[in-house]
Amino acid sequence: MKVYLSKINESWIIDRMRKEWYEHNSEVSTEKINESDIIWIISPWLWKKIPKRYLKKNKVVCSVYHFEEKDFERDSLKDFYKRDSYVDEYHVISPYIEKDLRNLTTKPITYIPFWVNESIWFNIPDKSNLRKKYNIDEKSYLIGSFQRDTEGSDLKSPKLIKGPDRFIEIVKSKKDDIKNLKVVLTGKRRQYVISELEKLNIDYVYLEMVTFEELNELYNILDLYIVSSRIEGGPQAVVECGITKTPIISTDVGFATDILSSESIFDMSNYKNAAPNINYAYEKSLELSIPKGFQKFTNLIFSK
Repeated sequence: MKVYLSKINESWIIDRMRKEWYEHNSEVSTEKINESDIIWIISPWLWKKIPKRYLKKNKVVCSVYHFEEKDFERDSLKDFYKRDSYVDEYHVISPYIEKDLRNLTTKPITYIPFWVNESIWFNIPDKSNLRKKYNIDEKSYLIGSFQRDTEGSDLKSPKLIKGPDRFIEIVKSKKDDIKNLKVVLTGKRRQYVISELEKLNIDYVYLEMVTFEELNELYNILDLYIVSSRIEGGPQAVVECGITKTPIISTDVGFATDILSSESIFDMSNYKNAAPNINYAYEKSLELSIPKGFQKFTNLIFSK
């Protein structure tokens, strides 16, 4: 029995997950769909690119990452049910997505967070030299945000499901107490947060595109990472912070409550009381490290 993972090629996290799966599970996987017995639709928005004859013939496992309001509109639901007719089982990376999905289908659903690769994400004890590398003062208090925050349609409106307005509110409140505060940003479509930081005269560093090695280093120089999203599938930043021992607080989204301690989860009424618990997050993230993090996926994919 061999599994084929649908292609994506969008330079996104799912590309990396697909690559890591094939690297570590070559004996049960194939890059040739005609040699497969199972199809894992790891990029559900591209499912129509998979030839229907294979969807009909093979067992089909489909991942679903999040739902937005637009996903419940007529055209989106029509597309969902077309795909659902081929799917045998679903995989979700968040218990909240599982709940939404159960309202749409009777197919089996399994919640499994994605694995974390310790060859990419790890703690670097020497923070001093890391900060020198990025020309950042050792006395600066660094708050990180490494996900897009701006709508692609106009490159200025906030992508509200990611909570950039919340992020700004939290950073603004911390500025009153922390004199040397600086925000570290990476990734594309950061226009909204950058604009708001400049309005508030809050210092920031923006490195648009970085390698995984550099991103790991940036996690390691932070004093705090903030997930302020309203809707998330993961986010994978939660386990990346956990495994790198980066202090993190998060809204109750995705699988955050399964990785972070209760004092690290906040809403906008109590965010000032939220506190990282580095050891708790590390131990929980370690349970998802490779190869252990693959086991539940193997059980799901190859179950009869």
